[in-house]
Amino acid sequence: MTYNDNWRRFRSPYTTAGRIKRMLWAVCWAVLARPFPRSTMMPWKRLLLRLFGAKVAPTANVYATAKVFMPWHLVMAEGSCLASGVDCYNAAPIALGEGATVSQRAFLCTASHNISSPAHEQTERPILIEAGAWVAAEAFVGPGVTVGEGAVVAARAVVTKSVEPWTVVGGNPARFIKKRKVGN
Repeated sequence: MTYNDNWRRFRSPYTTAGRIKRMLWAVCWAVLARPFPRSTMMPWKRLLLRLFGAKVAPTANVYATAKVFMPWHLVMAEGSCLASGVDCYNAAPIALGEGATVSQRAFLCTASHNISSPAHEQTERPILIEAGAWVAAEAFVGPGVTVGEGAVVAARAVVTKSVEPWTVVGGNPARFIKKRKVGN
């Protein structure tokens, strides 16, 4: 069997009903959330997410230009934030702990593909951003990663393995930089 024959075996992991639900979500977010400035209408944006199954705390913030693939796989605790331009590709659950921040244009990606299979089927693993953690601008966080409590993922880092609590990581691939200390 050649490579050209194998691509024909790929099957979408999403049902027709799931695709329709995602389409309705995308239209609702584009029409009812994106037009509003980032500092206004947060309660309305949280309500839209909840209507589509997200578990969003009353003080969580999701900016209008953030993209959430499947809101029914999103959990956001008190004071957590998905900033402008964040791409939350949550084919599997993504949870943000209390005060966790995901900064501008970061990419949270819960899905990949089985490169050992001729069918190249999709694989999914959840992402957890624990309390007080910060994923800085344009960082990539891959499937199955936990960013530990108080940890920092530096700007543009590529994280494919879990990050220990209270550490700072950066680079591609992300590597330990130092322990994080808060306060005096």
